Amino acid sequence: MTWRRLGLLFRPERQFDWMQSHAANPFAEQLDGDLYRMYFSCRDAHNRSSIGFVDCSLRTLTVQALCNHPVLSPGATGTFDDSGVSVGCIVQDGPVRYLYYMGWNLAVTVPWRNSIGLALSHDGGPFVKHTLAPILDRNRFDPYSLSYPWVRKEPSRWRMWYGSQFNWGTDTRVMEHVIKHAASGDGIQWDPTDTVCLPVLTEESSAYARPCILMEQGVYKMWFSYRGKHYRLGYAESVDGIQWRRMDEKGGLEPSGTGWDSNAVAYAHVFDHDGQRYAVYCGNGYGRTGFGLAVQEAP
Repeated sequence: MTWRRLGLLFRPERQFDWMQSHAANPFAEQLDGDLYRMYFSCRDAHNRSSIGFVDCSLRTLTVQALCNHPVLSPGATGTFDDSGVSVGCIVQDGPVRYLYYMGWNLAVTVPWRNSIGLALSHDGGPFVKHTLAPILDRNRFDPYSLSYPWVRKEPSRWRMWYGSQFNWGTDTRVMEHVIKHAASGDGIQWDPTDTVCLPVLTEESSAYARPCILMEQGVYKMWFSYRGKHYRLGYAESVDGIQWRRMDEKGGLEPSGTGWDSNAVAYAHVFDHDGQRYAVYCGNGYGRTGFGLAVQEAP
């Protein structure tokens, strides 16, 4: 599959105290027709992340509106998300929208100790944190740290794919981060397992994060970020959502070599609209240069 770049959509320029830099982990939610709300994680002057949004037209590729206050803010001191909140995904279930996010918790012996949280929106209202505690925290299968969740509601159960730190080792800069799976009956109480969906293969392909999963003709398709010298998009397919076959050659979206996404492409949300497949994604610097859009072209 090949992609055609449509350009940069948004880059924070110190619009607010809580939006000083970065626009990471974009997630696209359709509002009406070609108008989409793009949620993203931004940072304040102290690197604490909040969740904001811009409304963008896929037809004109322009920003129509910018939120003037956070959708979700860091938690109170001592809570699991007191150092920041980052977008995972949004799932609609009737009148309720589920915003799954990663809560940042800076640590002492290691850089961070993160968990997965949930905020709910009823009947189009604002998102409110479901609880002050995470819905998926460190556990016997994930003893170190968790990261960006992706959730699907299926007929018989809810399913989550998320990042899990395999170990820290003596060099905490090394990210042995894998993609794992959990199941739930209600989208709130989750049962993790020791099954690793995507293991780390080499030092040149590590730090797997921010899975995005579509189902097409009975096949699960996953786009995810991984780190070599810089971040790239990986791609894998599965028939059951547990055993995955890595097929990066089908991912298609590579760094451009120039401009805002010259050396990195990461944290993509791949979605379908009006018969076409789009990817909203980050470029250089973990979202420091903002996020842009690409559309898949027919082979």
